[in-house]
Amino acid sequence: MPELPDIVVYVEHVQARLLGQVLRKVTLANPFVLRTVEPPVADATGRRVEGVRRLGKRIVLALEGERFLVIHLMIAGRLRWRDAGAKPPGKIALASFAFDTGLLYLTEAGTKRRASLHYVAGEAALAALDPGGIDVFAIDAAQFAERVARGNHTVKRALTDPRLFSGIGNSYSDEILHRAKLSPFALGARLAPADSARLHDAAKQVLAEWTQRLREETGAAFPDKVTAFHAQMAVHGRYGKPCPVCAAPVQRIVYADNESNYCARCQTNGRLLADRALSRLLHDSWPKDIDQLL
Repeated sequence: MPELPDIVVYVEHVQARLLGQVLRKVTLANPFVLRTVEPPVADATGRRVEGVRRLGKRIVLALEGERFLVIHLMIAGRLRWRDAGAKPPGKIALASFAFDTGLLYLTEAGTKRRASLHYVAGEAALAALDPGGIDVFAIDAAQFAERVARGNHTVKRALTDPRLFSGIGNSYSDEILHRAKLSPFALGARLAPADSARLHDAAKQVLAEWTQRLREETGAAFPDKVTAFHAQMAVHGRYGKPCPVCAAPVQRIVYADNESNYCARCQTNGRLLADRALSRLLHDSWPKDIDQLL
């Protein structure tokens, strides 16, 4: 799922191409992508783009007259830009937005249709789509600690809760926790003040570094290789590969459709966290320490 660094870069490129442009046509290749009925999406036609913003993990095209096209990419959704007259991206397109200079496409790979489009009128209707998470750059250490401590949740769950923090998902939470040297299973309500402050600093550092890295990698071209997996990441998607800090093999915990990646030496004092499936299967044979694997 595209997260804050990806969304910020998307917003910057969409704004550079569309600010001040008039939306000529909205085409829905899949009618189920549109999750609102009032006002009708045809009402967007002929309106000028006044701004592009990020709302959590959503991308918002602000049109004149306080109308908003809100795009949620979910897991496999992506944005594609094609100059006027260029070949469209094919059957993966769910919707397109035509301008004089080109077309912006909402695409989604795979068969699960999770990406969505909302068209709403007024700032109040837009605010209703905001889950309420706060940007980590906009709060101090004390405010961050208060949010992490809400409920009896792990820090991994707190970081990825869109009601608590804005734009952080599975991949960057792994990177943040590795930078902060904290277990993904540490309870937010039990974090020492120093640990919470370190986690806050790590969140700001990781998100800022990756936003700048993606800007530089993309350059002037529209971002078309948005992914949750990067070779330069420390732990996310790097199961079995050496940790860049201590060289121990990166570990993982698989649950539902997600997995957490971590370094046992850097984050859990060498202890291997129990995987719900494998540890129950192996029982006493499940290794307890990273050194048992080496």
